[in-house]
Amino acid sequence: MADAAVVGSGPNGLAAAVTLARAGLDVVLLERNDTLGGGARTLELTLPGFRHDLGAAVHPMGLASSFFRAFQLSERIRFAVPEISYTHPLGSGRAGVAYRDLLRTAEDLGADGPAWRRLFGPLVAHVNGLSDFTASQLLRVPHDPITAVRFGLRVLEQGSPVGDVRFAGDVAPAMLSGVMAHSIGRMPSLASAGAGLVLATHAHARGWPIPRGGTQSIIDAMRDDFLAHGGRIETGVDVADSRDVRAPIRLFDVSAQALARIAEAELPRSYVRTLQRFRYGDGIAKVDFALDGPVPWLNEATRRTGTVHLGGTATSIRLAEADVAAGRIPARPYVLVAQPTVLDDSRAPAGKHVLWAYVHVPKGSTFDPTEQVTATIEEEAPGFRDLVLASHAITARDLPSWSPNFVGGDISSGALSMLQMVKRPVLSTVPWRTPARGMYLASSSTPPATGVHGLSGYYAARAALHDTFRSPPPALGIDA
Repeated sequence: MADAAVVGSGPNGLAAAVTLARAGLDVVLLERNDTLGGGARTLELTLPGFRHDLGAAVHPMGLASSFFRAFQLSERIRFAVPEISYTHPLGSGRAGVAYRDLLRTAEDLGADGPAWRRLFGPLVAHVNGLSDFTASQLLRVPHDPITAVRFGLRVLEQGSPVGDVRFAGDVAPAMLSGVMAHSIGRMPSLASAGAGLVLATHAHARGWPIPRGGTQSIIDAMRDDFLAHGGRIETGVDVADSRDVRAPIRLFDVSAQALARIAEAELPRSYVRTLQRFRYGDGIAKVDFALDGPVPWLNEATRRTGTVHLGGTATSIRLAEADVAAGRIPARPYVLVAQPTVLDDSRAPAGKHVLWAYVHVPKGSTFDPTEQVTATIEEEAPGFRDLVLASHAITARDLPSWSPNFVGGDISSGALSMLQMVKRPVLSTVPWRTPARGMYLASSSTPPATGVHGLSGYYAARAALHDTFRSPPPALGIDA
């Protein structure tokens, strides 16, 4: 029998497995699929030679995550960090451009530049304090309380109907709405403002990098380290009952809903009911394209970035998100576009490109987004349709086939509301710990929620090591 078992091999499960193996434990990693990574895999979905990321393609947390920094991820794989983190086209070749350089971004915004600089300058200057506060559970004293207060005041402003008051034009509010919409939900809200401000700060602090070879390279780096420290991997294992996982320490990279189902016999009824009441948000419908060439964006800067937000003005995006929240498919959707081959030519044959895009849809929707996404991109890049060699779409209803944690198409494994950022899934200073001895929840249903950062798994493993051995977490660096 192993000392520890980890169920699920997404970024959080692998982070947990790496941490426990480096602590000297005999660890087995159990995965239901034949390959590791869950929603963080990179596969040929359209045509041979075209490699598509199932989930996130661009990784702000790849450089910002304290786990990945300790793990020295940027020294294990190659990241391409673009000069432009994201753009927000607004028709006729006009676009908001978020350069990694905050001052250049402000200059590009003209009259609204000083307001943008005042909004983000203090957060960018103290990005480590911001990461400490936002990339863990919130029921604790932050290491940098001044930055936490500054962030909180900005969330209150931007999460309210008066958030646009600081700006005179339409470009800066659109740019903010584009990053806030990553959270999926009605806008403005405190949750969307918090998520958007964090993402936008990282856009100017460390950038929004793309891993060469796809997100799979992050998974492979953690897998290799886990195996190098004695870990064992078993694929094709679908755990239906937690009692079948025999180890003194058990960590589950599964949704709160799944843990309630598979561990019901071991958990107190009150805790199971709490897990069952955990809410899931609306979903995404995604389409991947194999392209015959680069996207002919009207805006020149948009041809040079990995991330593009489409959806028009801040008002248009808010209306689209309100439609989704009301159970409707928006006529003019918010579209999140990733074009990794602008920065990484290893994903497609020479001269060809891949493009990844999704729209927000009601949870469990069967809507196929292919035509809607194609038409929206075509508005800002005439001729795009003619470049499409093949496409592959997946609906919100079917997204759990890639990762069961994406309940109903919710890629955050739980709605991103202020309540559920504090109570995720329970109100506790150690929310990764369950009432069952030696059992921990290590998925995005725990803090710090969504994103490829490994932190939920790392925090769960850290809690397990403290509870069992009263030992600190191990060193994670390459030479450790």
